[in-house]
Amino acid sequence: MSKLFLVPTPIGNLKDITYRAVEILGSVDIILAEDTRHAVRLLKHYNISRKLLSHHKFNEHHSADPVCDLIRSGKTAALISDAGTPGISDPGFLLVRKCIEKGIPVETLPGPSALIPALVNSGLPSDRFCFEGFLPVRKGRRKKLTSLETEPRTMIFYESPYRLLKTLGEMAEHFGPERQASVSRELSKIFEETIRGTLGFLADHFRNNPPKGEIVVVVSGKKN
Repeated sequence: MSKLFLVPTPIGNLKDITYRAVEILGSVDIILAEDTRHAVRLLKHYNISRKLLSHHKFNEHHSADPVCDLIRSGKTAALISDAGTPGISDPGFLLVRKCIEKGIPVETLPGPSALIPALVNSGLPSDRFCFEGFLPVRKGRRKKLTSLETEPRTMIFYESPYRLLKTLGEMAEHFGPERQASVSRELSKIFEETIRGTLGFLADHFRNNPPKGEIVVVVSGKKN
């Protein structure tokens, strides 16, 4: 049956992909990629040759309907992001919703996502947590942080290395400089690193050690 598969891809190490994910990517008619140039590297590594189409945040509103039409015509399609699970701070939600509206089967494979290893590796409570993704860059940023000041669950954020210092400083202002947190970067890659401590300590550390790579910030919730 024609359907849409959401296929998680490695967040760093190319070995972090399931046998089933490779099998699906090698069998579908079309692969929808956030960045086709990035996708080619992964597909070549596993000797997969399939038709590639772009599906990213700048065109997903316009491409969802044509993709659905292709699937309804009898094609099978797989959606991948540059890294991790599609739809988690990456394109995917709009296409999934459109497929559901049109009665197209959707199947999501389990697999890599940076937020879970960062959470478990932080040493902070992982029984209850909330994922906040990227904070707003400008408008709504302070409002979002204010709304999280009393959040009791462990909080997980994605961040750019260029904004990390600003973010840690703002978090220290809103949550208190003594709030426990961790910063993980380059997960599953050669220079993987997790630094743990208070928000004040982490801000000082990265002020003296400018960060590089993909970053996940985990912050403990407010204690009652």
